[in-house]
Amino acid sequence: MYWENYYLPETVDEVLKHLKDSNGNTRIMAGGTDLMILVRKGMVKTQGIIDIGNIKELKYIREEGKYIKIGALTTHSQLAESALLKKKARVLALAAGCVGSPQIRNAGTIGGNIVNAHSAADTAIALTALNAQARIKGPEGEKEKPLSELYTGVGKSFVDPTKEIITEFVFETPGENESTAFMRHAKRKALALPILNLGVWLKTNSGKNILEDVRIAVGPMDYKPLRAVETENMLKGQPLTEKTLKSAQETIIKEIKPRDSFQGRAAYKTDMVKVFLARAIVEAVGDLGGRIDG
Repeated sequence: MYWENYYLPETVDEVLKHLKDSNGNTRIMAGGTDLMILVRKGMVKTQGIIDIGNIKELKYIREEGKYIKIGALTTHSQLAESALLKKKARVLALAAGCVGSPQIRNAGTIGGNIVNAHSAADTAIALTALNAQARIKGPEGEKEKPLSELYTGVGKSFVDPTKEIITEFVFETPGENESTAFMRHAKRKALALPILNLGVWLKTNSGKNILEDVRIAVGPMDYKPLRAVETENMLKGQPLTEKTLKSAQETIIKEIKPRDSFQGRAAYKTDMVKVFLARAIVEAVGDLGGRIDG
C-alpha cells in the first residue's frame, strides 16, 4: 500500500479542508501521470491522496474580457484541441499537443504539469511566453503569481501540494498585430523530454514591418523556463529584416547557458536555439500576413 487514505472531493473548498485536516500528510493528485510514478518509486511519500479529478469548477478554457482563463484541471488534449487557443494563443495549443502520448495528454493536466516544476515542460514554456499568471488557493486565501515565480529549484515548486492548489492560469488575449509560435526538438516525436523548446509572443506595428514587442521563453536552460530578456530588448523597435534576425541570434547565444545532458550537448542546443528563434519569429510574423525583408 502506497498510502492509507484516498479522497475524491468535488469542490476546491473540500480539497482545502482535507489538506488542513491532514496537517501536511496528504497531497493533491490531478492527472497522476507524474505523481504516481514518483510514489511507486518511493521518491514521494504521503499518507493520503486527494484526487481532484472530479472538480468540474477547475475544467475550462474561456475568454473573459481581455483575458483567457484556463482551469488547472484542463487536460493537455483539451488545450491542444481548443478552437480558442488555436486561434488566439497557438503557442499553448501547439505545446500541449507535444506532451507525452495521447493517453498522457488525455489524463495529464496543465496544473499538474506546472506543479511538477520541470523547466522544459512544454506548457510551461508556452505560458511563460504568454506572460501567464497562476492563481493559487491555500490556508491564507488566494494569491496570484507569475509563472516564473512558481519555480524554486530543480523540480521544486513554489506551490506546496500538501497545503495549496493551483486553480487557474490567466493571460492577456493576444490582440491585433500579435501572434505566437512554438518550436520543439526531441530525440523522438512522443514520450521524450525536449532537447530544446522555445515559445514566442510578438507584436508588430500596423504595417507589420517593425517588431514593437516580444517575449521569448526557452528550455531547458535553468531550473525554470528562461526568459531571453536581453534578446527581447535587442529586438524591440527593430525592423523585421534578416539583419535583425541575425543580430537576435548572436544575442541569444550569449544569453543562454546550456549544459551538456543526456538529452543533448550544450553546443548542439546553442546551434538549435538560433534556428528555432528565427523560425519562430518568421512563423509568427507570417501568421499576421507579414514577412521578413532581406
